[in-house]
Amino acid sequence: MPILTIVKLPNENLRTPSRDLTSEEIVSDEIQNLITDMIPTMYDDDGIGLAAPQIGKNIRICVVGKEALPKKLSMLKGTIDLKQDLVLLNVHWKHMSKKTETDVEGCLSVPNIFGSVKRFKDIQVEALDREGNLLIFDAHAFFARVIQHETDHLDGVLFIDKATNTY
Repeated sequence: MPILTIVKLPNENLRTPSRDLTSEEIVSDEIQNLITDMIPTMYDDDGIGLAAPQIGKNIRICVVGKEALPKKLSMLKGTIDLKQDLVLLNVHWKHMSKKTETDVEGCLSVPNIFGSVKRFKDIQVEALDREGNLLIFDAHAFFARVIQHETDHLDGVLFIDKATNTY
């Protein structure tokens, strides 16, 4: 049984863009407890990432499972423990090149549907960690794909909106 309930289509939270958190909200017990509960919820359903809209909260929080993190990471600002699950708040990214890669994706909020999605291979990510510290880093390959998938959730976009060859 998951700690939090994962919402599924057609829940309107999945189509609603999320808002940034304030500094006061980030350090609040409510948000810290929510982040803590999101991680086991993600793993309970064999996920590799989870965004707050998937648990009915339209705020810019996502978590990425440590299995998706690279062995080395090019940090431009801040520090990330690559042996821990990654928490990103108020996250945004931009592509570093036009190189893309297509791979099959699925989603905890769209069960039993998969499809091919084209994503940028190399992105630069800017976010806050769970203490509100600025993180700027480069993400590549699968790690970049997971971040793009989760930030799409924060923008009210689902992988099926971009997928081809769904099954």
